[in-house]
Parts: sequence; structure tokens; C-alpha cells
Amino acid sequence: MNKVVANAEDAIKDIESGAVLMLGGFGLCGIPENCINALVKKGSDKLTCISNNAGVDDFGIGLLLKTRQVKKMIASYVGENAEFERQLLSGELEVELIPQGTLATRCMAAGYGMPAIYTPAGVGTEVAIGKETREFNGKTYLMEYAFDADFAIVKAWKGDVHGNLIFKETARNFNPLMAMAGKVTIAEVEELVPAGELDPNQIHTPGIYVHRIFKGENYEKRIEQRTTRKPL
Repeated sequence: MNKVVANAEDAIKDIESGAVLMLGGFGLCGIPENCINALVKKGSDKLTCISNNAGVDDFGIGLLLKTRQVKKMIASYVGENAEFERQLLSGELEVELIPQGTLATRCMAAGYGMPAIYTPAGVGTEVAIGKETREFNGKTYLMEYAFDADFAIVKAWKGDVHGNLIFKETARNFNPLMAMAGKVTIAEVEELVPAGELDPNQIHTPGIYVHRIFKGENYEKRIEQRTTRKPL
């Protein structure tokens, strides 16, 4: 099976309006920039996006929000995105805010083939409204369903032609979990190498989970919020 595609446009060509997408990354770290830019150009709308947050106004998922291509955001943090906040408060955008650990574990459950998880996070809060609870050893847990995403779009540091992936440092955040969880997983990488070149002991995501892979380009590597201090 040849998993290598030429570019982001080829990788996302069958993502149509109404699709449910997982997008890896944390803030602006490890986000699939090339695929997001290609989605903006393609124009698919009414998307449901599952991501840690929506980044900033003019970068990452913020670009899809700006063009009104996102119908619903499922995230754990509004972040530094003023447009996301504006659409949320105005009712233009459906938003499901969930605890970050729950977000990660619902991704993991989907990858493991588990239909649901039980978690104490959110019990007794608005998060629990309308959801099933159950007691284990005298403690109440909330049932959360595994995500059901049409596509998982991730960004890795290195990958090989079989789809094996290595993530670099902080970019190893939601990417490995989401890579396991989509019906179709698309990976963009900074460096694409032949089979056998990656050390098997260093691989974070086995290629069995990845359906399409391509070498990305022109990565900006922005910093979401820079904090400095005066020299001592």
C-alpha cells in the first residue's frame, strides 16, 4: 500500500463539508499547518473540529474559523483566539468545552476500540448534564463516549514511507493519540525518509495507524505567547 501523497492538497482532497476532524497539536506546537491551509483553500465547511484549542486568529485552526468553515469546536481551551471567543459568545459557533484529560482519553479510547470511558472529571458540574454516571468503590464517575472522527490530521517531525512517525519534544502532545483514532489518519512531516531508516525504538506512532503521509514545507514555528524577563 503506497501511503505517500504529493502534498497537503492531495492528502485532504476527500475531506468534504460536514466532516468530523481531529487536529493534533497544543496551542501552536505540533499543528498540521499545511493541511489546515489546504482545507482553507478547498473551502469545505460545516466542519466539526476536535482539538486542544483553536490557536490564534491568523494561524492554524484560527484560519478555518475566520472563513466560517467550522460549525462546531470540541476543545478544552478557548486559548488566545479572539475570533473563537467572539463566535462562542455570539452563538455563531457550537462549542463543547471538556476537561483536557477527558479530551485526551476519549481520543485514546477511539484508538483502542473502546466505546466509552468512565472519568471523575466533570462530575457535579455542567459537563455532566445529561450524561450517565456510575459508582465504582464508592466514587462517582461520568461516562464519556469515545470520539468518532472521520479524519485525524497530525504533524510529526520525521516519518517514513510506511507511515511510522516520530514527534519532537513538545509536539508529542495530542498527535500520537489522535493518530490512532481517526478512520483515516493523515500525517504531514518535516522529514520523510525511506523505510528502515528510523530507529524502531524511537517510533512513537506505528505506521499501521497512518493512511497518508507527505513532506510538509514552509513551517513557521510560531510562539503563541512569549514571556520574557529583564536580565539580572
